[in-house]
Amino acid sequence: MLASCLSMLLATAGAQPPAQLPQFYTHVSRITWVVKDIRRPRDGWKSLGLEDFHDYGDVQLKGTHLGKAQTIHAKEISGRIGNLAIDMVQPTEGPNVFTEFLKVHGDGIFAMVYQVSSRDEIAKEVSRMNGLGVKTLEKITLPTPNGPSTYTYFDTEPQGKYVLGLVYGPEAVPASDATVNVSHLALVIRHPVEVSAFWEKIGFPAMEMEHATPRDDSRYRGKPLSLYFDVGWQRLSQFTLEWIIPPTEPKNVYADFLDNHGEGVQHIGMLVENLQQTVDRYTALGYPARQSGAWGDVGHKDSGQYDYMDTDGIGGVNAEVIHQW
Repeated sequence: MLASCLSMLLATAGAQPPAQLPQFYTHVSRITWVVKDIRRPRDGWKSLGLEDFHDYGDVQLKGTHLGKAQTIHAKEISGRIGNLAIDMVQPTEGPNVFTEFLKVHGDGIFAMVYQVSSRDEIAKEVSRMNGLGVKTLEKITLPTPNGPSTYTYFDTEPQGKYVLGLVYGPEAVPASDATVNVSHLALVIRHPVEVSAFWEKIGFPAMEMEHATPRDDSRYRGKPLSLYFDVGWQRLSQFTLEWIIPPTEPKNVYADFLDNHGEGVQHIGMLVENLQQTVDRYTALGYPARQSGAWGDVGHKDSGQYDYMDTDGIGGVNAEVIHQW
């Protein structure tokens, strides 16, 4: 029923001229991750393999909020989790977009950020987005390992469930020897029809909807789990965006996230060579598996197994570790 409603909505939307999405949106350059106290997520993710680590200490992020000049006092680190570059920010003074996000969601991923090649590209995209009714939320300058970069954030979170960002400056290029490969970023939401329609309005692909069915070997907190849920996909060249619409019962990690944080980015999906070794390493560091499952004929082509590790307490995002054949 959900998928058919979505198909009807998208068919209606398809009668309208589609927005032309700039090419730079096919590649997520980095994410902006906001936390209340940077020490625990910094140390926790370093123990789990945060690479190319840089600690900038106390910084002043100068820019504009809804067109008005603003300086945000913050602490910042940067690095990468496998092939995913991150900026982690702890705002320390005054009302701003980061503290407002923390009030609503707690720690979590604030924005997905795309690289642009010139200030002219930013100006053109600001004009295009404003013409589609999407306001410019914030413009700030953040330090990066290769020098300062200018970030432009759009006010997409209320309807799209995450902030869309642009960055102009030295590009983050993850090393080719990354120990894990981030395959997808996953969001938990309640109303996929409206969310998909919003992103399609500004030029992103509509969600490809599927209905997930449970396996006998699925587990939640060590107990058998029979979980049916709907999931949508938006496939980019670098990552896939996964949109999960969970039921409240039986208990599951997706519904837990909605209870604790509301709608937003629930997990980072990472491909690993040895699933059991990875699970054992996370567990030994205090981040045990909370939910697990598999798909296909395990051990054969087009199959896989996964575990959701309990990393919510170090930044408000779960780590999903995956091995696929």
